[in-house]
Amino acid sequence: MFYLSEMEHTIRLPPHFLHLPLKEAIKEQLEGLFLDKVISKLGLCLSVYDIQSIDGGFIFPGEGSPTYTVRFRMIMFRPFVGEVIGAKLKESGSNGVRLSLGFFDDIYVPIDLMPKPSHCEPDPENKNQVRWIWEFNGDNYPIDGIDEVPSAQCKLSFSTC
Repeated sequence: MFYLSEMEHTIRLPPHFLHLPLKEAIKEQLEGLFLDKVISKLGLCLSVYDIQSIDGGFIFPGEGSPTYTVRFRMIMFRPFVGEVIGAKLKESGSNGVRLSLGFFDDIYVPIDLMPKPSHCEPDPENKNQVRWIWEFNGDNYPIDGIDEVPSAQCKLSFSTC
């Protein structure tokens, strides 16, 4: 689910960052560029783990900013298809449910991936939503915002799952 990915990026360091220590300034720039973004085949960027090397510091003609080539590692969120993830209910509708991991709120479970057998009924507490009920061994289990929901067949809003 969580991976360390090694990356290399060429970054311009604007002059207003030059009062900071070099590693700190570059880390701040990298976080601004990558955090909460999805990189194809790598996943969702959560944090800059460490900076392994900084090369360069060249100021190109016509620019007032030094340019560095930085090698760094990032913590990535990339679940595999079928991985069981514990999540909280964020929203419920007739088309399925939307779940939250706390740091990521866009997990959609459509009707065809809901536990079988299950059905939806109007939510007595919220007139704009429905409540999903999972039927198991003759008992009904409401899928609500109180308990954690194991989501084995997640469909994330980005293409890594």
